[in-house]
Amino acid sequence: MLRLVVFALFLGICASAGKQKKKETLQSLSRGWGDSIRWVKSYEVGLSEMVKRKKPLMIIRHQDNCPHSQALKKAFAADKSIQKMAEKDFVMVNLLVETTDENIAPDGRYVPRILFVDPSKTVRTEIVGKFPTHRYTYEPADMILLAKNMKKAKIMLKSEL
Repeated sequence: MLRLVVFALFLGICASAGKQKKKETLQSLSRGWGDSIRWVKSYEVGLSEMVKRKKPLMIIRHQDNCPHSQALKKAFAADKSIQKMAEKDFVMVNLLVETTDENIAPDGRYVPRILFVDPSKTVRTEIVGKFPTHRYTYEPADMILLAKNMKKAKIMLKSEL
């Protein structure tokens, strides 16, 4: 009987550890940008998922030690409409490390920057923020503009399918 209790306790601990690991993995992919969003782990996976799911890819390129990235992350995560659109309408990836794909750095390799890619793997360079020299950057005060650009990216995709 004691063996059965110990065995059941052991199974419970193992199951709990598995759930915790899955939760940590999901949170580590979000990196604070929104835990309810289904994030992909890399740019390459994002491209594949985008084609498969027929949804645009939204790329957030940022760095943990950048105060502008941190401020944008906080505003992005707090905006419920942006979180909802990101979860429902996009394949989402946030990148800490720069990729070798020059297409996602059309005006430089600064951070933070947000770009949209359609399922034909075309970076939508016409969807920009408000800055003329860093066209794909947003500030915390730009969440309304970002939401409009997300809607624009979604509409462009629907018209192309």
